[in-house]
Amino acid sequence: MTRLLTRANVASLLTLEECLPAVEEAFRGDPSAAKSLGLHAAAGTFHIKAAMGGVFAAKINANFPGDPSHPTIQGVIVLMDLERGTPLAILDSALITTLRTAAATAVAARHLARADAATLTIVGCGVLGRATLEALRLVRPLREVWAWDADRAAAERLARVPGSLDEAIAGSDLVVTCTTSRSPILDAHHLHPGLFIAAVGADNPQKQELAPPVLAQSKVVVDVLEQAATMGDLHHALQAGAMTRDDVHGELGDVLRGRVPGRQRDDEVFVFDSTGTALQDVAVASLAYARAMERGVGLDIAFA
Repeated sequence: MTRLLTRANVASLLTLEECLPAVEEAFRGDPSAAKSLGLHAAAGTFHIKAAMGGVFAAKINANFPGDPSHPTIQGVIVLMDLERGTPLAILDSALITTLRTAAATAVAARHLARADAATLTIVGCGVLGRATLEALRLVRPLREVWAWDADRAAAERLARVPGSLDEAIAGSDLVVTCTTSRSPILDAHHLHPGLFIAAVGADNPQKQELAPPVLAQSKVVVDVLEQAATMGDLHHALQAGAMTRDDVHGELGDVLRGRVPGRQRDDEVFVFDSTGTALQDVAVASLAYARAMERGVGLDIAFA
């Protein structure tokens, strides 16, 4: 039997507190065990991510931001047994994608942001922006939060709106960009000692949130180097000749395993280029599946 889990089922099974350690452990795994593919349609993009952990997971996400009557991200995750190839579960992917992405930002901040980082600017105040705020509260002592969005009402629902984005970033210890922007939001003049930036929105080669000098003048940590070099903000910095792959400080997994150092000084500036890896999906979807089996949540279906 295959367990079918709706978005409501997933929401009843997972918390950010549980997702953080699962995602951190996933980054300690082998990044080559994950593969990614993007296909473009006229109105959006289909992302296909697959990986093997304790199970095989394949996620198909549709990212279609132009229709307000439907969620921007829709999709499914399929879990399959590694020994027999049996489909174990089919899960709605939207909430899992949000939780694992927010958790990855928090894991990166735990190791790369200053320990006393207390002021945050969120650029992009949709579902992911809200989840990221909650995830960062788990790892840093946030006291002040600024919100910036093309939709001012969305920003006001999340936190205080500054007089300007420049003003907010100048006073922030942490900045997270989670937008669909196709041109840079942050430039080199936004950098200041001690800043941590998580760039989350550039999940295909057409998207860009950071100008190349931002990366060139920072210590860049990526989730997966091969992927970030082809679809993340790193991709644009490489194309512009602002830096080379050898200039990348390391992957987040390298930091977690102690192969490269995390933050060592308060004045260091770090950029985390987050493009999303299926290892995160395996970790969080597997956690949801295990909880569902324990608690009897979801519907069993038989394909045979």
